[in-house]
Amino acid sequence: MTVPARAARILVVDDDPTVAEVVAGYLLRAGFQVDRAADGPSALAAATTHRPDLVVLDLMLPGFDGLEVCRRLRAQPDGAALPIVMLTAKGDEADRVLGLELGADDYVTKPFSPRELTLRVQSVLRRGPARPAPPALLAAGDLVLDPQGRRCFRAGRELPLTLREFDLLEFLLRHPGTAFSREELMRQVWGWEFGDRSTVTVHIRRLREKIEDDPAAPALITTVWSVGYRFDPAES
Repeated sequence: MTVPARAARILVVDDDPTVAEVVAGYLLRAGFQVDRAADGPSALAAATTHRPDLVVLDLMLPGFDGLEVCRRLRAQPDGAALPIVMLTAKGDEADRVLGLELGADDYVTKPFSPRELTLRVQSVLRRGPARPAPPALLAAGDLVLDPQGRRCFRAGRELPLTLREFDLLEFLLRHPGTAFSREELMRQVWGWEFGDRSTVTVHIRRLREKIEDDPAAPALITTVWSVGYRFDPAES
């Protein structure tokens, strides 16, 4: 007998009960299990009690804000692998960039369409650990990436990559020596046809901090001026 797949569990964290109810309703209709939290402490408690497959996280929360929730979630065991989609006000670019630097995998700006948010959640989860991947290891210098196990090692030490960091590094490893614009990376890795290009910039910076000997003078992920970025394993 075939055992049905478990529906992905989403934790929705928002102190506006109307927004939380609408978002939860759309996600439930899309087939997800949904838990809700209205402040920072209860969000962490819910994430500990019922380990979610993804967190939809508002930045403005009582108790402590979404940035602190993100920071604490990432600090937990296996926290790097937990997908986080942040909700930000349209004009809060600094907070959005900081959220990405702390490890958010995606963001949606308010006011937003609940349907768009649901599609973003589905897009992030499709690129998560459950998606099929070729079993072959990818290697470049002392970097070894295991697509099937979604693990990455540098000089034998496992790197705590977030979901999007892993996807971005995997894509670059599969296309060495090819320069990609930020728009191309956004389409290929994030699945977006449009969006804030700083999302790619921040993720590139975070990856460099984890895989480069000197992130300020990167030898692996190089900047191609007026184009974008290129992975150069031969120069490592």
